[in-house]
Amino acid sequence: MRKTALPTLLAAGIAAAAFTASTQAFAYGAGDFFTRVGVAKVEPKSDNGELTADNLEIDVEDDSAFAFTLGYRFTDKLGVELLAAEPFDHNFSIADGALTGSTDHLPPTLTLQYYPLGGTAARVQPYAGIGVNYTTFSDEEISNGADLELDDSWGAAGQLGVDLLIDDHWALNAAAWYLDIDTDASLGGNDIGTVEIDPVVVMAGLSFRF
Repeated sequence: MRKTALPTLLAAGIAAAAFTASTQAFAYGAGDFFTRVGVAKVEPKSDNGELTADNLEIDVEDDSAFAFTLGYRFTDKLGVELLAAEPFDHNFSIADGALTGSTDHLPPTLTLQYYPLGGTAARVQPYAGIGVNYTTFSDEEISNGADLELDDSWGAAGQLGVDLLIDDHWALNAAAWYLDIDTDASLGGNDIGTVEIDPVVVMAGLSFRF
């Protein structure tokens, strides 16, 4: 009886150890580095402000580009993530198309994140974050040929996201950020007002844990 029980117990112990190790490996948590890559769409809010003393309304259009993040989990439930991307190219119009133009911008954003299910083997891992955004503008152009300048912007950022785990390293990812982006505009060296972009950024792609 004992000879039969011993191999059975040994096999059960090995299986339990393997299952525990697998579960621990699968659980995302403290010490993990990760990156997320995908396509992000920047959707400015519908009312982008008015320019000059004539109160000319400005409308900033959407744009999509490749984006990626790099993050680190310093506890099971807390981490940081930096959002980066190739430049977004936004067309805009002033006074219902009386003037048109475009600008590129880069919006690196750093967030402190909270993972409510961190440290568990749950395949659905939601998270939320708050942080700061810095946006720099370049290649400003306007149809009247004047010298248009948009100042760099600092603002708050909020984030919601979810990883749908595939295996120990890979996951599907979806995330959204709200960015507070307000830039002071000047035309020919004269201040003409503030452009309130304040976009929602939506990204879908893959996540990889190191």
